[in-house]
Amino acid sequence: MSGEVSLGIPEMPAPDYPADVRARLENDAREVIARYPGSRSALLPLLHLVQSEEGYVTRTGIRFCAEVLDLTTAEVTAVATFYTMYRRKPSGEYQVGVCTNTLCAVMGGDAIFEELQQHLGIGNDETTADGKVTLEHIECNAACDFAPVVMVNWEFFDNQTPESAKAMVDDLIAGREVRPTRGAPLCGYRQTARILAGFPDEREGAVEAGGGAGPASLAGLKLHRGEVAAARVVPPRAEPAGTDVTEEDGE
Repeated sequence: MSGEVSLGIPEMPAPDYPADVRARLENDAREVIARYPGSRSALLPLLHLVQSEEGYVTRTGIRFCAEVLDLTTAEVTAVATFYTMYRRKPSGEYQVGVCTNTLCAVMGGDAIFEELQQHLGIGNDETTADGKVTLEHIECNAACDFAPVVMVNWEFFDNQTPESAKAMVDDLIAGREVRPTRGAPLCGYRQTARILAGFPDEREGAVEAGGGAGPASLAGLKLHRGEVAAARVVPPRAEPAGTDVTEEDGE
């Protein structure tokens, strides 16, 4: 026996980026930090920045954020592990998220998620062997008007069915063009992370693309503005049989 026991504890400290990568990221980080009155406020976009480098938030990325913001790695890790948009392990070029919250679930989201798992041969938060697709269930895509909804790298695919969702992931894996039902064109997950870090979206037509809320979500706002007449939420309740309602009754 060697007498050497592995406890599964990562080697400390984390390795640094290669010098050229570090210099490039430092330039980007200075641009991000300059947007905020306090440097600590730049942590969220900086986590997206390091995620754009390797496709997930590595120990090296956490070390980098801590050093440029004068934080501890524990402080950075606490934030990186709190938000689900930060990947903690290698993931696919396309992050496919199926909403399984209440409305999407009853409209077919659960069925879509189950069939995609079988179709792709992977479970929740797992990636296909070719590195193309990572599948996960999402609690809410904030698009209930269009349920059931699937997102790919945070772009919307509305009113999905198991068949349309399977066809979509097949196209992603095959490298065929896939267009969201609304919003900007698709790009890879690393490029998406860089855009979320606050850098310009240089995809043709991306800035002009629309992807707003649906009419049901906007009904309250339009009513407040006086743009539409108030509508009954439920039909009038029928009076019980044999009830004789007169004007004298005040009804």
